[in-house]
Amino acid sequence: MPGFPIVNAGNYDLKIDTGFQVDAFVLDDPLKGVLDNTTYVLDGTTEFASVLESTQTIAVKRGRRDIGDSFSAGTMTFTILDVDGIFNPFDQNSPYYDTAEAQPGLAPMREVELIRYDDLDQPEYLFKGYVVNYDYNFALGGLDTVTVYCADQFYLLSQTYLDELNVTPETSGERIETVLDLPEVDFPPLTRNIDIGTVDLGHDSQYTVEAGTNVLTYLSQINDTAEFGRLFMARDGYITFQPRVGITISGSVADFKDDGTGIPYFGLGISFEADAVINRAVVTALDGKTATAEDLASIATYFIQTNSITNSLLHEQDQIDDAADYLLNPIPEARFTSVETGFVSLTDAQRDTVAIVDIGQTVTIEKTFPTGNTTTQLGQELAVEGIEHYIDLSSGHRMLISTSPTVIAFELVLDDVTYGVLDALNVLG
Repeated sequence: MPGFPIVNAGNYDLKIDTGFQVDAFVLDDPLKGVLDNTTYVLDGTTEFASVLESTQTIAVKRGRRDIGDSFSAGTMTFTILDVDGIFNPFDQNSPYYDTAEAQPGLAPMREVELIRYDDLDQPEYLFKGYVVNYDYNFALGGLDTVTVYCADQFYLLSQTYLDELNVTPETSGERIETVLDLPEVDFPPLTRNIDIGTVDLGHDSQYTVEAGTNVLTYLSQINDTAEFGRLFMARDGYITFQPRVGITISGSVADFKDDGTGIPYFGLGISFEADAVINRAVVTALDGKTATAEDLASIATYFIQTNSITNSLLHEQDQIDDAADYLLNPIPEARFTSVETGFVSLTDAQRDTVAIVDIGQTVTIEKTFPTGNTTTQLGQELAVEGIEHYIDLSSGHRMLISTSPTVIAFELVLDDVTYGVLDALNVLG
């Protein structure tokens, strides 16, 4: 089987780009520099070093825990036990040392991949990104350790700045594509999954993007002030933009239950708080157009709790009005905010299912509660907002999924007393 086994979890691999190209053409080299050579070619193939066997712990965090937060760079941190000293950046005898360039092969800004192999030995990415920092701990009289800090491509976008951008009429998704295509950004087209979006962005002089604007900040502004969807790096390294979060067609990818009929879990987050209430929303666009939405009944009960956006990229009044209405959340509702499961308690099929749950998908969480002399079950279908993996080579893999409420639409079923009723929540599939 490919990869390396992790106790009660499956087979995994952790790979770092060494900076070498194993089959690249090398001018004047007697073997690699032969013209018309079909083995050593101009572009070559990057060599990745597998470091999982030397790794102690891995932690991955992607997405957000709360729907009110912005999406930031996903991160992965892992600690390597450097038994043979081969990760020492000063060791020129290390197999990962690039003697031609006189520098360590395992260096910052190298690509990194965390892979899990499913029950059919098919590789599934859990994280793709870049090494940001190697933190070496040289132990006197003991084994050295290396803590490696990684981030996905949002980190690269956060380090990039725009030239002045004179924008044209575009939807939110089209504007994101425009920014990614700019020569000073140059984000690979083949690693994008960008929805066209549901709103139109402003294009007059007020909306001109000033030179020196941070790329990730501007992309987040598109989502956070206009679309209210999701903009994130998926587990396979694709930059992903999903439209405004609204009604979702029912289709849970994983069912977590505590009664033995679904995927078992050991941790459950529950929220029922006043902070979730928004009964007054104000949205002001860059050109000065504004809209205010209020829920007077909620204000009478929960006092005024306002969400104010002062830099919206919207410019059409009806869409600004809709945005203010969309932001209202007048009544606090109890909901499940997260679920945590350990792979040790899952079947092989359940591990394969849970490991690849990603942001924007729908999961079901069901909890059994005692009520008097009996019990009742509460189930909710929820949207995934964040993913966290915690892997210990000696104890296994656990995973935390952060969720948000979503309105579920079910497929219309003729003559069914519930799902056969024509309304907004029973729709043609």
